[in-house]
Amino acid sequence: MIVLKATQDKVLAVLQSVSGIVERRHTLPILANVLIRKTGNAIQLTTSDLEIQIRTTAELGGDTGDFTTTVGARKLIDILKTMPADQTVSLESSQSKLILKGGKSRFTLQSLPAEDFPLVQESAAFGPAFSVPQKVLKALMGQVSFAMAVQDIRYYLNGILFVAEGNTLSLVATDGHRLAFASATLEVEVPKQEVILPRKTVLELQRLLSDAEGAIEMQFANNQAKFSFGGMEFVTKLVEGKFPDYNRVIPKNHHNSVTLGRAPLLASLQRTAIMTSDKFKGVRLNIEPGLLRVASNNAEQEEAVDELDIDYGGDAIEIGFNVTYLIDALANMGQDMVKVELADGNSSALMTIPDNEHFKYVVMPMRI
Repeated sequence: MIVLKATQDKVLAVLQSVSGIVERRHTLPILANVLIRKTGNAIQLTTSDLEIQIRTTAELGGDTGDFTTTVGARKLIDILKTMPADQTVSLESSQSKLILKGGKSRFTLQSLPAEDFPLVQESAAFGPAFSVPQKVLKALMGQVSFAMAVQDIRYYLNGILFVAEGNTLSLVATDGHRLAFASATLEVEVPKQEVILPRKTVLELQRLLSDAEGAIEMQFANNQAKFSFGGMEFVTKLVEGKFPDYNRVIPKNHHNSVTLGRAPLLASLQRTAIMTSDKFKGVRLNIEPGLLRVASNNAEQEEAVDELDIDYGGDAIEIGFNVTYLIDALANMGQDMVKVELADGNSSALMTIPDNEHFKYVVMPMRI
C-alpha cells in the first residue's frame, strides 16, 4: 500500500521543520525518530526530546489508506537530500519497515511502533493566548538572545525571560556580565505572565520563525509554553527559577551620554579586537569632549588605537569592556545610530537606540 506520494522538496521541507530538536544519540532510541501520522492527504509529523515537542501538519498528495509509524529522522533527511527536488518520492509502510522510493532508488528503513513514542503531556492550565507577528518575535529574539548564558550553573540564566503584561511583550536575557532588553506592543491587553524559555527552545524558535507575514500565537502555563504558527505547534518545558530583577540592573540616571553612528563604532571595535588576547578580550575606551579613543593590547606587547570624532561635551571617562559584549550588541541592533550612557569608569554602561524605548543593553565594565 502506497502511503504517501509527493515531490522531494515538499517532503524534505516538512521533515526539516520538525527535526532541529532531534538528537542523534539519545538514551531513548525512539527519540531519534520522527512520528509520522498520515490521514487522507494530510501528514502530521511530531518530534520530541522529552522537553520540547514540535508538530507540523501539511497537505501532501497521497493514496488512500492511513498509517502511523516512527522512523529515524536524520537518516530520512539525509536520503531525501540526495534526491532531485522535483522528483516524486513515495513512502510505504509495512510491518516494522518504512520503504522510501524515488526514481530508480529504493530504501528500506527500520521503524519503531508509534505507540512507544513519548508524547509531551500538555498542561491543562494554559493562560490566555495572545499573538504577535512572527517577524516581530524573531526580531525581539535576535536583539536579546546573544546575551543568554551558556551552561551557567545559575540555570535560570540559560534562556530568555518572556514578560507579557498589559499590551507589552518584553524579552530579557543576561549572563551576569551584560543584559539585553527588547519589547514590542501587543494588539491585545493580557494579564501579567512571566516565564523563562530554555536556550534550546529559543534557538529552535529563531530557526523556525520567518520574516514573512503571519502571526505566532503564544500561551504560557507555570511549567510549559505553547507556540502556534504556520501550521506548526511547538510545546516546551520552561526553566524553573527566579530571574534577576532586570529593572534594577538598567541604569536610570547616567549623566554622560553620546550618540554616534553604530557602524563606525562597530568597525572601530572590530579593528581593535584583533589585538586583544583570546583569553582576555579587553578594550579601553577613553571618551572626552569631541573624541572617543578605543585601545587594546596583548601579551606580545602589540597594541591597537582607533579614534572616532564624536559630538560629546561631558566628563572625560576611561572605562574597560569585554569587546565581544559590545560587538554582539551593536551587530544585533540594526539601526543607524546608537546612544551610549555612562556615569564613570566603574559603573555599567547603557546602550540604547535614540528615540526608542524598546531596546536597552547594559554591559558591566572590566578592569584593564
